Amino acid sequence: MGLFSKDIVVPPNTAGVVFKDSQFQEVLGPGKHRLPNSESYLTVMLPQVSKMLLVTNQEVLSKDNIAFRFSYFVFYRIADPKLFMEKVNFDRNGYNMIYEAEQKLQALIQIEIRNILSGLQSEELNEQRSSLTTLRTDRMDAVAADLGLELLDVTLRDLTFPKNIQDLFAKQLESKIRSKTDLENARTVVATARALKNAAEMMKDDENMRFMHYLETISKIAEKGKHSFVIGDRELWKGDKS
Repeated sequence: MGLFSKDIVVPPNTAGVVFKDSQFQEVLGPGKHRLPNSESYLTVMLPQVSKMLLVTNQEVLSKDNIAFRFSYFVFYRIADPKLFMEKVNFDRNGYNMIYEAEQKLQALIQIEIRNILSGLQSEELNEQRSSLTTLRTDRMDAVAADLGLELLDVTLRDLTFPKNIQDLFAKQLESKIRSKTDLENARTVVATARALKNAAEMMKDDENMRFMHYLETISKIAEKGKHSFVIGDRELWKGDKS
């Protein structure tokens, strides 16, 4: 380090934004850098890793005027340090500026999410909550980019209805399951009846089947006591078909 210069170390996953007399100069990457040793130079460190913002207990009305609450995650990173610095109030502490940017991002994304969810019926929200996990839109990307940020994802954390509405959904689900079970049982009964009818038709038209049924009947009668049976010619049993 010389008398007229000083070393600046930018940590890993960080960008160093250099200002001279409050005017932007350059963005430094991780590593050691030499800058003039002057109070007119200032370096603000901004993290480049992805960050997570959790927004909870947001209340909105569905399309059919049912109130519900939702929470969501916002994942983002500072993509353009220079633009980012232009969009927030200057502060030597980079984290204060990050907080300000997050508040702006949260407000704009919240409006977009409310518009999405309020356009759905409560029943649709309940049935599609698993497919609504990703809420990121092109408009959200544009809002983030305008702040010098890259929006990585917007994910629905949870969505809850009032207790009485949850009970209605539970009863509706129970009714659907019962109806499905009744339908399956009815199909089984019809299939069984059809099988019995087909078997009866086979026994009616097949002489061997008729004879086996005849023997089975005799066996059942014999099991009940001592009986004597006189069985004549099978041709007589079949009857006169002339």
